[in-house]
Amino acid sequence: MTQLFDRTSIASMTLANRFVRSATWEGMATDDGLVTPQLTQCMVDLAQGGVGLIISSHTYVSPEGQAGLKQLGIFSDAMTEGLAAMVKAVHAAEGRIALQLAHAGDQANTKLSGLPSVGPVAYAAGSASTGAGTVSTEGQLPCHALDQASLAGVAKAFADAAIRAKDAGFDAVQVHAAHGYLLHQFLSPAWNTRTDEYGGTLENRAKPLLQMVRAVREAVGPEYPVLAKLDSEDFVPGGFSREEAVTVAVWLQNASVDALELSGGCRQAGENFMSARKGKIRIPDGEVYYRETAKVIKGRLTIPLILVGGIRSFEVASDLVESGTADYISLARPLICEPDLVNRWRKGDRGPARCVSDNACYGPGFAGEGIRCVTFENKRTRAS
Repeated sequence: MTQLFDRTSIASMTLANRFVRSATWEGMATDDGLVTPQLTQCMVDLAQGGVGLIISSHTYVSPEGQAGLKQLGIFSDAMTEGLAAMVKAVHAAEGRIALQLAHAGDQANTKLSGLPSVGPVAYAAGSASTGAGTVSTEGQLPCHALDQASLAGVAKAFADAAIRAKDAGFDAVQVHAAHGYLLHQFLSPAWNTRTDEYGGTLENRAKPLLQMVRAVREAVGPEYPVLAKLDSEDFVPGGFSREEAVTVAVWLQNASVDALELSGGCRQAGENFMSARKGKIRIPDGEVYYRETAKVIKGRLTIPLILVGGIRSFEVASDLVESGTADYISLARPLICEPDLVNRWRKGDRGPARCVSDNACYGPGFAGEGIRCVTFENKRTRAS
């Protein structure tokens, strides 16, 4: 008997099952970061498809933190009305939805924002950043190093965004500290080569992340669910390690995070170790990218662990929960391909997710149309 369809709770939030839609860039907002009917429908489709908790949108908390084209924003009170309408539509579909709060750091697209990027260290436009081998593309503005005062400003941006999300009716927020973005950059010695109070030891490198989490918690109060997303490791030479991830996971719990989503990798690690790894997954042998780290972290936490990365079959998902490796199963690309995957599995069709992990779904997003599974669409077109 599977536990995947158990009714559970994260803090004050009750969920219909243990399936989570992991936040991703949908590319469906307006150019100014506002909600569109297309994005709302995407969230409603997931709710109607049976997802227990939808985590939406990799949402940028301040203008200089924008990562990509038509990315959802939450840096202005003017955005709250559209966000509230999206939440209302998801709730009408009997879904639960959280908003991911993010800042791209030196991965921000300065061509879109017109603003310099910020990060742990400074570098000039057109030059490589330290450690992780990041190269600012032609036309990008320089990156400025965040000092104590400017980090306080970023913390306020996260806190203000969390208040807007709560006011809009979101069931929870998630602080994004993975995948090579700002808070991960501070954690990883591949990016963070500082020698001041924010560099060197893991305790110092974790200060900005914990500062953001505490600012968010203070803003939303003790009962509102606050989640975090953390890399198991970033797979960059000299970068964030799994041993460090275990320690930071405990620190996040101590800082009042209500659930932790474990992911891994970043674009700088190369195609084989990106968070969205390309290449068809061998089922079941090639599933679950971060299983071993999850086991260790789960043994150290009392809060729920949400696991994402390479999970494609019902049997493996069920085993992860029943074995105590994870409490929740998080999916991104499989739900781009099949928004109704959870309902399909619940109704008894337990065939693997149809997603082939070719990342073709991001092509329409880069074209300004929003992500969608073109591979599965093409198969259906040929079949008809």
